[in-house]
Amino acid sequence: MAKYFTLFTLTILLSKQLKAQDTSRLDTLQTLKEVVITYQADKRTPVTFQNIYSKTIKEKSTGQEPSFLLSETPSITNYSDAGNSQGYSYFRLRGIDQTRINMSLDGVPLNEPEDQGAYFSNYPDILNSVSKIQIQRGVGTSKNGVASYGGSVQLFSPNLADSTKSTFGLGYGSFNSLRAFGEYNSGIKNKKALYVRASQIYSDGYKYHSSNNSQSMFLSGGLYHNKSIWKLIFLVGHQQNDMAWIGVSDSLIGIDRRTNANSKREKDRFFQTLTQIQNKWLINNNSSLQSSIYYTYLNGNYDFDLNNFLGFPSSDELYNYAFQSHFVGFFSNYNYSKKHFNLTTGLHGNIYNRQHTGSEITLGQLYQNTGYKNELSVFSKINYSYKQLTFFADIQYRYVNFDYKGSVAFQKLEWHFINPKAGLSVAIKPNSTLYYSVGYTGREPTRNDMFGGNDDLLADSLGNAVLSNTKPEYVLNHELGFRLQKGKSNFNANIYYMDFQNEIVLDGKFGPNGLALTNNVEQSFRTGLELSVAYKVTKHFSLVNNSSFNYSRITEQTETFSPILTPPIIINQEVVFSKNNFTIALSGRYQHQSFIDFANEEKVNGYFLLNSRASYSFKGIQFSVFLNNITNTKYFNQGYVDFDSSKKYFVQAPTIFYASIQYSF
Repeated sequence: MAKYFTLFTLTILLSKQLKAQDTSRLDTLQTLKEVVITYQADKRTPVTFQNIYSKTIKEKSTGQEPSFLLSETPSITNYSDAGNSQGYSYFRLRGIDQTRINMSLDGVPLNEPEDQGAYFSNYPDILNSVSKIQIQRGVGTSKNGVASYGGSVQLFSPNLADSTKSTFGLGYGSFNSLRAFGEYNSGIKNKKALYVRASQIYSDGYKYHSSNNSQSMFLSGGLYHNKSIWKLIFLVGHQQNDMAWIGVSDSLIGIDRRTNANSKREKDRFFQTLTQIQNKWLINNNSSLQSSIYYTYLNGNYDFDLNNFLGFPSSDELYNYAFQSHFVGFFSNYNYSKKHFNLTTGLHGNIYNRQHTGSEITLGQLYQNTGYKNELSVFSKINYSYKQLTFFADIQYRYVNFDYKGSVAFQKLEWHFINPKAGLSVAIKPNSTLYYSVGYTGREPTRNDMFGGNDDLLADSLGNAVLSNTKPEYVLNHELGFRLQKGKSNFNANIYYMDFQNEIVLDGKFGPNGLALTNNVEQSFRTGLELSVAYKVTKHFSLVNNSSFNYSRITEQTETFSPILTPPIIINQEVVFSKNNFTIALSGRYQHQSFIDFANEEKVNGYFLLNSRASYSFKGIQFSVFLNNITNTKYFNQGYVDFDSSKKYFVQAPTIFYASIQYSF
């Protein structure tokens, strides 16, 4: 990564020359804004969503995995492998795992198409270069990439039109956690703009031998013409982790909470890049066309100590799973807007291949295969406003196919989905909106679902491919909500009902390569209430609450039970005091117990966390201090029942301290 830091340093040195250039902006740019992704919702869109803006992201960013920030919003749970906020971490939305949540950056899919997961750890410190996050809970509006089955998380790149600014930051905390970064934004000068950021992240991890060492760079440039904008994004990340993804038995946790069930020999190394070219063309005063082409490259591998996983004595045996993938796509959206009517129609297509190589340290290569997955989708959506009413309709057609080349003959699989959505919002007053929407969407199974947790496809006695599940799952989602923004108050409340067909859910078991296994269930639903409230008590005091209440059930034959890892109550409460350049905040999180098995006999207990942060700014210098889990709560928020019926848990860290200093000029 040294070359990326060199590039960043040279960019900073050039900033003086850029500052000396003409700083005037074209008047036409006041009407032609930066590329705006059309999948966003606004206050009149009848879907459930929440925005996290740049100011909040910057205040709370410590280089942590995004799931920790997302968990402060309703219905989201998270946990990390290493127990602290760096390295691999995961989240669930309304109890639905993140392989069924659409994630994107400026409309580019971040989910890996085969297994549909998004690994933010491959882009460390990504929040440092995010101007906004929009979380849509439920099926929401049509988007690029995998189905927005449980919801979506949309990230937006830095606004190049921001004023010229350079920032350097350094932070250090518990478990030798280190973060260093440099950032530069030129602003628009002579119709050009440049943004660059480079970061170094390191942590020993809370668990033994669970360190994370990673680097990343984010580069963006723009060309601003009278009726068009071109924008380039280049994101690169490199990470090396000691592995900690196996749960630890409660008996070992009782002896030493820092126990790591993975062996010291298990490590991973991944390198990933994302390149995107965006264009916005203002056809006329009513029409615009936004287009983008993107390419993602991944190369990496991880070690797997099978004997350790099975509980056998350690040996020299060590397996390795290596991956190399190429992901190329294009999307284009046409928008027409006039008076009370807005039409957006678009198409998206991509091709993807991923090579899988399995080897053993002494035996060498054991197999090699390649998965191919292609996708094409088109959508149209309209908004029509009449007085206080806004009508919304959205329909998407999505075609997906999957093929496989390996030692087993495979017949290409195809899926067709038609995903309609409709809704109505009523502006009761200028600052309040009541909305209802209904949406239907389908999702294909992942490669892991189909292969039963095997990285290399198995064959039966006749040589036919052994497939566990090829059937898609579907959900019918109802959302009813109310939004109020008035004076000191910002109030959002909604109830939802999600009715599933053939839902694919985690069953708490793991396959032969350590990947989590799934099952289909006959009938299931999820329903609940979500609240997001911000209230300014006085000029300096504010209260922020994000809470959710969930009631979900699965019916299988004659049995009815709760889905795993779906707590019925989550409450986030924050108190913020801000005066002049000083801010201090205290936040509490209560998460109720949740089951970890279909029998609903084993669970992770509920817990309460108390966190705090404080910052002070002076002449471009900002000092920040974070203290999490102040009461030193001993808790875990993820677990499963192993093949031998033992309970395994993921312990999270006790009290954590982190301090940082940033200088901006």
